[in-house]
Amino acid sequence: MVKLKRKTAASTALLVIGFTLFLLVNEPQSAYAMHIMEGFLPVGWAIFWWAAFIPFFILGVRAIRKMTKEAPELKLMLGLAAAFTFVLSALKIPSVTGSSSHPTGTGLGTVMFGPLPMSVLGSMVLLFQAVLLAHGGLTTLGANAFSMAVAGPAAGYAVYRLLMRSGSKQGIAIFSAAAVADLATYIVTSVQLAVAFPAVEGGILASFMKFGGIFAITQVPLAVSEGLLTVLIWNWLQSFNTDELTILKRRMKGDRV
Repeated sequence: MVKLKRKTAASTALLVIGFTLFLLVNEPQSAYAMHIMEGFLPVGWAIFWWAAFIPFFILGVRAIRKMTKEAPELKLMLGLAAAFTFVLSALKIPSVTGSSSHPTGTGLGTVMFGPLPMSVLGSMVLLFQAVLLAHGGLTTLGANAFSMAVAGPAAGYAVYRLLMRSGSKQGIAIFSAAAVADLATYIVTSVQLAVAFPAVEGGILASFMKFGGIFAITQVPLAVSEGLLTVLIWNWLQSFNTDELTILKRRMKGDRV
């Protein structure tokens, strides 16, 4: 057991080191990142998305407290899921539209712990990115957290449970969960921008098509790539962290998230 925990800690450390190196070689850029940047949303909408996000955060904190109380050994896995989300969501890929896209990294934690804990892990990731990388902002944190830490994981988890209950192979279910969580995040972000800035001609629908189209060209292949990477990481965890994954499987059978 001690050996397995050391391997989990080592893997988390490697992800943190990789993120540190990423910080050293990349300059913060807020313009055109998919996270909604500081001050971009009107005050009313910024408050609205904060109000929509906070209840999920509170439920997520309760879920994590209960989980770690019942199984303290899962704390390292929570750290691993957070680090994975941190690193992947910080990688910005230039888009042919002149903007940029990035994976979300929430699929792995969603499959392991469910959507509620990811509302906490994902929002903490977004907070640190806003402060350290200038990706997103504090006033828009509620909107960004709702799309990436609430809506994305919820959609991904729903797909994962549906496929698992229908008898699909776990690899297919994990791939689908990660890809859907990624795509759902950007669909919700496009909706958030559309309702805040409806087009003069065509209104919200036209604005949604515009914002969604900006990122669609690069986001679809990114979602597929993230799904494949998540499956690879899951397979790696099965080889080195079997005890922790067994505990998680037992919890999931009872639908305890």
